Amino acid sequence: MDALTLARWQFGLTATFHFFLVPLTLGLSILVALMETLYVRTGDELYLRMTKFWGKLFVINFAVGVVTGIVLEFQFGMNWAEYSRFMGDIFGAPLAIEALLAFFLESTFLGVWIFGWERVSKRVHVLSIWLVALGSNLSALWILIANSFMQEPVGYVLRNGRAEMVDFWALLTNPHVWTQFPHVLAASMTTAAFFVLGISAYHLVRKSVNLDVFQQSFKWGAVYAVVATCLVIIIGHSQAQHMVRTQPMKMAAAEALWESQNPASMSLFTIGNEPQLKDVFAIRVPYLLSILAYNQPTGEVQGIKNLQAEYQTTYGPGNYIPPVAVSYWTFRFMVGAGFLMLVLGGWALAKTLRNTVPEPSRLLKILPLAIVLPYFANTTGWMFTEIARQPWIVFGLQRTQDAVSKSVTSAEVLTSLILFTLVYVSLFSADAFLLFKFARKGAGGPTHKDTAYG
Repeated sequence: MDALTLARWQFGLTATFHFFLVPLTLGLSILVALMETLYVRTGDELYLRMTKFWGKLFVINFAVGVVTGIVLEFQFGMNWAEYSRFMGDIFGAPLAIEALLAFFLESTFLGVWIFGWERVSKRVHVLSIWLVALGSNLSALWILIANSFMQEPVGYVLRNGRAEMVDFWALLTNPHVWTQFPHVLAASMTTAAFFVLGISAYHLVRKSVNLDVFQQSFKWGAVYAVVATCLVIIIGHSQAQHMVRTQPMKMAAAEALWESQNPASMSLFTIGNEPQLKDVFAIRVPYLLSILAYNQPTGEVQGIKNLQAEYQTTYGPGNYIPPVAVSYWTFRFMVGAGFLMLVLGGWALAKTLRNTVPEPSRLLKILPLAIVLPYFANTTGWMFTEIARQPWIVFGLQRTQDAVSKSVTSAEVLTSLILFTLVYVSLFSADAFLLFKFARKGAGGPTHKDTAYG
């Protein structure tokens, strides 16, 4: 394989490993902060034990997530040097702010939270975990501001063969950011919700000691799951409507829509002949894609063939069609997992609304396995987001084939790809092992509240 293909594999693998860890950090930080807030307000020791149990798992995941994220930024200056030359003036600003402001905020106050249990007051301690949650989610926001420029460039001029920022405010108010960031935040809340639900269900089935911690955590997880999955679906719908306007080829690939249609039908199942840009077999629902795109039964959704011709006129000769099969199925895997989580979360919430303590049942046996669902949805969602944008690394401005470093050889990229994969597999295995070990161990016994804080 050439250096471009290997560089794409390397960044894709390292980003996927890293993003396995990020959503749990974002969503669980909020949940732990809420738990400790209730302890501080009520003095109920149950919330203290919940805070310490879930907080320990949060810290493990956070630590490994930080390590896996560092490598990604180095790749921009190594494998993707041409991208950095073209985009550095714009891409560097939000990444620098993320590192200097948001990351230092979360890491500093995480230290206060970890080591301050017997050294600072209750109010300072609970404030520190809220600042950790704020910093973590601000980190995600700044990274998504950078990524959103790649999806929808704004506030720039092309000068001397480079994209240069002329309007920082336009970068912050990029419409793509404000559909993408809420979607990522809601997906992260969903990840934390099913993490809590699954581990709580595991202990409820086993009738572990300190069941009160897991009974209450189950209730929290159920509410969090329903709220978060509803937000994911609602915001995802808004994001798809924005995509129809700004990245129509991505939507066309997601629906395997070869020809423009008005009204447009939505694909339930399609087997396509991608080289010939036609269906082999398809089941489609009339009008539904127009309804989803425009909230009305009419409205044109552009097809792949029409967009290819339009892009050739606008950008010059070339193939502007992303991998359709990958785009189509990753989109459906993401959406399907989202609706399945809504069903499971609703089932769990229905149990809690009856004011009954969940007993060993089919639901409790399913939920530990359902922990993987948000990870599956997050991964396929990001695969769709990035792959369906191809051949662009920066939409309309720079193609991926023009962004790879000219001085890095295939052998060098292959060597680093193998080494990074081994390191990331080791780190991910360590994270999974530690999370499983401490999650299985269960919550600690009663802790007298006078020893919780200084």
